Amino acid sequence: MSLSTEELEEIGTAKLVEIETRSSGRVFRTVIWVVVDGEDVFVRSVRGRAGRWFQRALADPEVNLRVGDARFRFTALPAADADSVERTSGALRRKYRKGGSLESMLRDEVLDTTLLLQPMS
Repeated sequence: MSLSTEELEEIGTAKLVEIETRSSGRVFRTVIWVVVDGEDVFVRSVRGRAGRWFQRALADPEVNLRVGDARFRFTALPAADADSVERTSGALRRKYRKGGSLESMLRDEVLDTTLLLQPMS
């Protein structure tokens, strides 16, 4: 399944979203940044591999993004290949204001936590 142009725009323009991850039957919500590049939705852990939501997404890749009142179901796939990392970094630079928060998302030690969110039907 793919997302509509309107859904991609809704996700892509949201500055902050909540990602829902699961562990031991519990649902956790964490506020994160999200970017859209073309038809692809990417996220990255600002805390690198220490990020709890990231760890949960790797253990159980069925995640949800909550954007306002909308909820989108995805499968989180590791996307640490050079192309995906650069696309994500470029999209972050275009979307978010320069400063410490943006620089934290571009540090070498977090690049390998880039995830591609593949829509689920």
